[in-house]
Amino acid sequence: MVTDETFSLGVSGLTLRRHSGVLEIPVHYMRGGTSTGVVVWEPLMPQDETLRAELLRHLMGVPQTGIERGNRQITGLGRGPATSNKVFLMRAEQTASGVRLISTLAQLASDHAGIDWSVNCGNMSSALPLWAIDAGMCQLPQGQTCEIEIKNTNTGVLTIARMKRNEEGHFVTAEIPGVTGAFPGVDLFLQSPVGNKTGALLPTGSVMDVIAGHEVSCVDVAVPMVIVQAGSFGKTGHEPIAELEADLPFMESLREVWIEAGLKMRLRRRDGELMSRADIERSETIPKVCIVGAPRNRGNIAVRYFTPQTGHASLAVSGGCCLAAACLIPGTTAHQLATGIAPLGTEFADVEVSIENPAGRLDATVVAALQGGEIKITSAAYRRSAQILMRGYVPLYGASAELASALARSMVIVD
Repeated sequence: MVTDETFSLGVSGLTLRRHSGVLEIPVHYMRGGTSTGVVVWEPLMPQDETLRAELLRHLMGVPQTGIERGNRQITGLGRGPATSNKVFLMRAEQTASGVRLISTLAQLASDHAGIDWSVNCGNMSSALPLWAIDAGMCQLPQGQTCEIEIKNTNTGVLTIARMKRNEEGHFVTAEIPGVTGAFPGVDLFLQSPVGNKTGALLPTGSVMDVIAGHEVSCVDVAVPMVIVQAGSFGKTGHEPIAELEADLPFMESLREVWIEAGLKMRLRRRDGELMSRADIERSETIPKVCIVGAPRNRGNIAVRYFTPQTGHASLAVSGGCCLAAACLIPGTTAHQLATGIAPLGTEFADVEVSIENPAGRLDATVVAALQGGEIKITSAAYRRSAQILMRGYVPLYGASAELASALARSMVIVD
């Protein structure tokens, strides 16, 4: 008879176990915003980076080595696009104000073994406070609001997540573009978001630059982004993304703009070296680029967003925070088109900006003030919803002997 063994670190009931002779790791399979992925308690993971990567590939069903074109990930929890191939490794630390969550994102792809550790995901981050509450790390009594600090190791960004329960004990829900139905609502406040990558609100030193014949504004709030008025390309900012991507002359012109703007912003690689033209040409992450237009559906501005190589079906939350901030800066391409936004005062206050995008509207909040003739921004927030799709154990059927040994050695047997 096979005896099941359970291993634990004694934290919130998150344990590694052996069942029918196979090691199993506990996971939460979750949706955050418009992304899905897996959340794992990091202390359960092996310390060795190679073995850790092996485990992540097992979880998501991607190749252990090389490239496998057309891989459908039928052996794992990943599902095709990058938005459904995310794993957050979580740990916690005690601070004077309570528990701070420490998050590390592993971004995988369906058809190759590479793992990107360089970026965060604002959408999936909204799942993390719900995970912490479900795992018993944070308490949220009925009728109350809780704020949870989340420090991301990929980018160094500190976020404060806010969730609420009503008097009946249920989570206060939210509806967001791209997700059908109402689910637990999460407000995520990015702290000190200005100059996240470049060190400056306006990385080129100007509110407006002329690049490749187009007036553009380069703004760095949460993410560096190039903002161009849609009319500069003969567009409205309300076109379907597929239509824009099919317009090859437009895409080539837009590509020229963001490459030149990226060079002008003096973007840097993770090693601190300036990005070359070749680096920017193949970059999948920075700079972001968007075209903006006048609003039509009760928003303050309309946008079509690129990541930058491809169009986005809605709007990334970091990009939304950046665009919302740009709407407050006099002279930017966004400010010229934005309507109905409350003026800034000399005291810090919440400024709401509603951004029309292909999936609906994304509502962002910028905490800002006008002091000494300059705009000061302390935080930027966006509203998402989150849900637990499933909680349970993933058997590691194909684990190498080295991985199985490392996992067993790092755990404590619980009777």
